[in-house]
Amino acid sequence: MKSLTMRMENIEKNIILNLCFKFSLMIIDFCEKLESEKKYVISRQLLKAGTSIGANIMEAQNAESKPDFIHKMKIAAKEAGETQFWLLLCEHSEHYPTSKHLLIKGEELNKLLGKIISSSKRRTPGSYFLSLVSY
Repeated sequence: MKSLTMRMENIEKNIILNLCFKFSLMIIDFCEKLESEKKYVISRQLLKAGTSIGANIMEAQNAESKPDFIHKMKIAAKEAGETQFWLLLCEHSEHYPTSKHLLIKGEELNKLLGKIISSSKRRTPGSYFLSLVSY
């Protein structure tokens, strides 16, 4: 139980992980709403893509090298792009609930991922991990 508490503390201290964790919870809630409305196909695609963003970012925290970190963050960015696609489909379909709040949060996430990736390419080895922790 103590390690679980420590893991949540690490998530809360890390800006991108915290944002992704909260976003994933919102995605889960939205997908449950889609499931209740029998929108199974989009719900499953969105759930997979939307929650894998945070999983890839979490994995990047234990990267073996700077290129490995950047690669994992790029995978997270790809998943974020896919997530936005599914959310846009929901938003523009007249038979799906609105996803505007998730689109806004997803855009924030995309911007932050882009900044992390671009700054990681310029930073000295090791400092890219420190940039992810808020004090």
